[in-house]
Amino acid sequence: MNTQRPGSLTLVLMAALLTALLTLTACGQPEQTASDQAVTAQTPLTRPAGVESFSAIISGTRVGQMEVQHGDVTNVGYEYRDNGRGPSVEEVIEFTDAGVPRSWRVTGATTFGNIINEQFDIQGGRAVWTDTTGSSESDMAEANLYVAQESSPYSLWVYARLLLADDDNTLTVLPAGELKLEAIDTLDVTNSSGAVLAITTYALSGIDLNPTYFALDDNGLLFASMDEQFALIRTGFEAEEERLRNMAAEYATRRFETIQEKVTRVFDKPVRINNVRVFDPISLSLSEPVSVLVTENRITSVDDVAPAADADEILIDGAGGTLVAGMYEMHAHAGQGSALLNIAAGVTSFRDMGNNNEVLSDLIAKIESGRLVGPRIHRSGFIEGKSPFNSNSGILVSTQDEALDAVRWYADQGDFHQIKIYNSMNPAWVPAMVTEAHARGLRVAGHVPAFTNADAMIAAGYDELTHINQVMLGWVLAPDEDTRTLLRLTAMKRFPAIDIDSPAVQLTISSMGERGMGIDPTLAIHENLMLSRNGEVAPGMVDYINNMPVGIQRNARTARSEIATPEDDIAYRQGYAKILETVREMRDQGVVIIPGTDLGGSFTYHRELELYQEIGMSAAEVLKMATQDMASYLGQGDELGSIVPGKLADFFLIPGDPIADLKAIKTISMVVKDGNVYFPSDIYPEFGIRPFTDAPAILNR
Repeated sequence: MNTQRPGSLTLVLMAALLTALLTLTACGQPEQTASDQAVTAQTPLTRPAGVESFSAIISGTRVGQMEVQHGDVTNVGYEYRDNGRGPSVEEVIEFTDAGVPRSWRVTGATTFGNIINEQFDIQGGRAVWTDTTGSSESDMAEANLYVAQESSPYSLWVYARLLLADDDNTLTVLPAGELKLEAIDTLDVTNSSGAVLAITTYALSGIDLNPTYFALDDNGLLFASMDEQFALIRTGFEAEEERLRNMAAEYATRRFETIQEKVTRVFDKPVRINNVRVFDPISLSLSEPVSVLVTENRITSVDDVAPAADADEILIDGAGGTLVAGMYEMHAHAGQGSALLNIAAGVTSFRDMGNNNEVLSDLIAKIESGRLVGPRIHRSGFIEGKSPFNSNSGILVSTQDEALDAVRWYADQGDFHQIKIYNSMNPAWVPAMVTEAHARGLRVAGHVPAFTNADAMIAAGYDELTHINQVMLGWVLAPDEDTRTLLRLTAMKRFPAIDIDSPAVQLTISSMGERGMGIDPTLAIHENLMLSRNGEVAPGMVDYINNMPVGIQRNARTARSEIATPEDDIAYRQGYAKILETVREMRDQGVVIIPGTDLGGSFTYHRELELYQEIGMSAAEVLKMATQDMASYLGQGDELGSIVPGKLADFFLIPGDPIADLKAIKTISMVVKDGNVYFPSDIYPEFGIRPFTDAPAILNR
């Protein structure tokens, strides 16, 4: 169930569903069969008439629209563009008298260009469908409501009407799983003409990680679908979008508060984790078995293994496992939907690389106050040039003076450690921005703006380049080619032609190495963009996909990019190999490697770390990079990054030996963040995830 919502380069795993609801049935449809009655025995439902229109809005900016035309069939057109990309979806839906889709055709393209060609039909009492995973069919004894894979946000109006007609608002659905609907609030909204409308907000959940929040009017028609940054809202009511986004954020916060009450273990005594080996990022080795004592939120001591429990301590049995300091996801776009899941994955610190500033401030305040559990967040000040292709995060600027004012604003806030420059920035303004940022104590990172190259940004004084493709595109593009579009992704098919030993390539890499610059390669997202194929589990998800909810399992078998020909397949595979070769060369020449995903972290962060072994790093070197190196990079090396007395108590326990096999970090049994204790086996079921290992034993309380 992927309803084509916006975001950064975000894997379906971590993306919150953007869905909506709709009610229709057809006049003059064939007589209802017994299989039609599997969902509802209600009398025929009234079909809406005419046209429904909606605006797609990101952080206050209109970026697209959806139009729904009702007739003998329902036609839906949905499209938005943010950051030079977005989905284009056309749907044709035919309904039975019971409101169940009899035929559902979805075509178009996903945000990153994968072609949509989905079809569902009821044929002779059987459900038959084709999506990106292949073709399937099912009898309709228990379920005949199909959940479309690549639908527009309007699709789930279909689901909601049927769910509302069900006694417990829960239905088994095709291809698998169940959907559940819960009403939340009723309120009045006002349109641009002053007319007042009553709406009810709902949460839809069941087959994915987090619920979808949306609203219906008092006639049961779709009014809006919303999350903390995006809203699809009925035309004429656009002024209500911020209010609805804030409500969605609050609903999500309440949900996570409820979960946290169940899963957070706060002890009134010091906690000793006994019989563990501690990873030392300096020696790149594991200690002999020891015990680690935590008092409040600090590591008090590292001692011999305790022979027995002390009445004045809580004793947790580490069972010979390994303790590793909390890890740093260095390319996050933080949101509350992934905060707790990152804690469960041992990621206790984020570097946010661009966000709605108000939304991020609210999230940080909730985490720091204890209302939400999540990683420590380090902020990057996102600055983007206004253009038809701009992103809608951070601060948008139209002149160099505005760009400099944006730098000064971030410096004045006091909690941003760097600025991040983005695709639509005028390259001519960058040197002045860098000078101002450095003068105000801010680092500079970013994409390579359109119509320039990495060499120019290196010369301008960048401290770090973001995404390895942003560097490599300068070696394959003509000066007038526009990387504000999907070209910055599709042009990666040209990477096989790059000669790493050529003068142009060596000039770029050596210049970065000589200056001690960083590269944030985001290997996992490049692997996903270039190696995922329809019908096959994405390579980065193989190790954990069977533990995921059914909706995530389905979408894991979807390509991100369009692979139109066998030649495309080969070019992307060879291009990805060239990326690994390039990052290896950068590391060899002293460029600082910075691990981040741009995919939401959590499970994808584990994959990001794995991939660095393919550029020649040992498992121990990778763990050092993810912990002590990144703590030092952000100026926190004295407080975090290793497990030594006096440092903050951020670390995790795994049963295995991550130096022998880095995959061991995928089976975390306990996380301590800021002194509080979490067992992932408590957390994961709240998201529909089957735990990967058992919790350690608490030997006394």
